[in-house]
Amino acid sequence: MSKTATLNRATGITTVFIISAPSGSGKSTLVCELMKRIPDLYFSVSYTTRPPRGQETDGNEYHFISRAEFERRLANDEFLESAEVFGNYYGTHRSELDRARAARADLVLDIDVQGARQLKGRISEAVSIFILPPSRQVLEERLRARSQDSETVIERRLKEAAEEIRNYSQYDYLLVNREVQASTDTLVSIVRSVRSRRDRMEQQIRPILETFEDGRNKS
Repeated sequence: MSKTATLNRATGITTVFIISAPSGSGKSTLVCELMKRIPDLYFSVSYTTRPPRGQETDGNEYHFISRAEFERRLANDEFLESAEVFGNYYGTHRSELDRARAARADLVLDIDVQGARQLKGRISEAVSIFILPPSRQVLEERLRARSQDSETVIERRLKEAAEEIRNYSQYDYLLVNREVQASTDTLVSIVRSVRSRRDRMEQQIRPILETFEDGRNKS
């Protein structure tokens, strides 16, 4: 276990990492590689009303629930963020953050721009990272190479991507995904840098707080 990971477990502080990108930008691949290379990360599994695709299973890629159930949970304010995308609901349940905190791990969320905005409104210290494709042409090529979507859906995703990219300034970090290995290295560096800065601050502040606790106990 790395020194940074050990400090994270010692302090018990959970940092929320928000990662957003237009569909087809390679976000899922980069997040998967990040989870392999950084210890003490907990991936938030979102809830959705869309049906599973391909080999997707409940509780792995998503928690699949009905629209009625999602709306019931939404009315109970159970989601840290939620959005309706292409006619389906997506949301991050509060329990995901609770589980990360219980495990003394940092939480990684793969959510869209709308959800990221909501989450930052609730957790202002969350760290947001936006992944961009090198160009519209490259994004279109990647979408077509997946062979998952119809022509109509591809055009819709490209239009949506243009809208999402215009919100890049809302994010703390930007990453252009030209090549998987280099982009993974950059993403890993961002997470390590944030953790290192947080743990250094905690090391300095904790002894100061303890002196105030000692003073209160004596009075």
